[in-house]
Amino acid sequence: MNISVFGLGYVGAVTAACLAQKGHHIIGVDLHPSKVAAFNEGISPIVEPGLDALLKAGSSSGQITATQNAADAVAKSDVSIICVGTPSLPSGSLDLNYVLSVARQIAGALTASKKQHVLIFRSTMLPGSTRRIVGEVFAELVQAGSLQIFYCPEFLREGTAVRDFDEPSLAVVGTEDGSSVPEEIAGLLGGKPELLRWEGAEMIKYSCNYFHALKVGFANEIGRLCKQLGEDGKRVMQVVCEDKKLNISSYYMRPGAPFGGSCLPKDVSALHAFVRHEGMSLPLLENTLATNAAHQQLFVQLIESKQKRRIGFLGLAFKADTDDLRGSPLVAAAETLYGRGHSLSIFDPQINLSRLIGSNEQQIQQRMPHLAQLMKSTANEVLQNSDVIVISQKCATLEALLPDVRPDHHIIDMNGWDELKGLPCQYDGICW
Repeated sequence: MNISVFGLGYVGAVTAACLAQKGHHIIGVDLHPSKVAAFNEGISPIVEPGLDALLKAGSSSGQITATQNAADAVAKSDVSIICVGTPSLPSGSLDLNYVLSVARQIAGALTASKKQHVLIFRSTMLPGSTRRIVGEVFAELVQAGSLQIFYCPEFLREGTAVRDFDEPSLAVVGTEDGSSVPEEIAGLLGGKPELLRWEGAEMIKYSCNYFHALKVGFANEIGRLCKQLGEDGKRVMQVVCEDKKLNISSYYMRPGAPFGGSCLPKDVSALHAFVRHEGMSLPLLENTLATNAAHQQLFVQLIESKQKRRIGFLGLAFKADTDDLRGSPLVAAAETLYGRGHSLSIFDPQINLSRLIGSNEQQIQQRMPHLAQLMKSTANEVLQNSDVIVISQKCATLEALLPDVRPDHHIIDMNGWDELKGLPCQYDGICW
């Protein structure tokens, strides 16, 4: 395949060299004459293990050439990949001027040639950027069916970029509507890609980088606290990472209900108080409770936004297959809504109020002493007596619920039970 790569910086250089190694013919495009000249001589513009040899081999074989002429590169290629930089502005927002400039050059060349073409955005851009640029620059070409546009974020680490290209940790392709992608595009940049809409693919890149930044910040805060205590923070985090079932896993990485239960709220609160007592500043740890409280508040707002007074809960414990009501975000929401005058109906098959003991019983007696009057014996009773139904657990099968589902019902899904979308009612997810 003939491919033009716009921007011969870090991402562009690695992308061009690795694609050439896979047998594609590459035309590099850059505004800087020195980069173009270096590329044509097989000289890497950056220091990156393995890149020099790939560029030298590609240049010697004629598979890699470079030019400053964007129109000529587009004319000689089937696919264009935009890899130009998106630097930060003084305000912290993103500067898309380089991307827009290249996009307009490509659009002009395609309008003049009227050829079929594929365009891949690889530059890091905030969610919504691809759709905005398509609307401003490429709308006529897309409507005419002469241009296909994809967003494919890169996950290349400096120092291991060539290996990361060949063995990507993650592969993502964004399309306008998240639908299927041609096989030759799906496999072009390596891996078996996950398909999302443009906005989802853009968000994946930021989600990954934000998570990496949080991990670094978390490890450093734990390290600082350990050092204050005379403990080896490096060793503590090493042991934390030995847990591959929960700590280094996807287990807690699912949007949904706020965290709750008898452990997380208590232990986060205790360490928060301990940090304050030690006189230390650990902003990530200190704000964990605040972000959970904000999520709880938005959860209640979502329920009340339906402007209905009769609220039902399928599931009240903080977690399925348990009767633990301590720290449950569902109990907190029910308590708030009841206090604001809403009528509540609740079903949770694991909760038998007569069997609650210890602090579990004490908390519910303090917070919702009237709970017994709100409990229903079946999920269907909840549906019959409610207009908004908050579903946090699979308390009944869809087939059992179906006879009592009404078109005016509002279902709020707390934990991603996707099949609920098929019920004949109005569906909303807490984070989707």
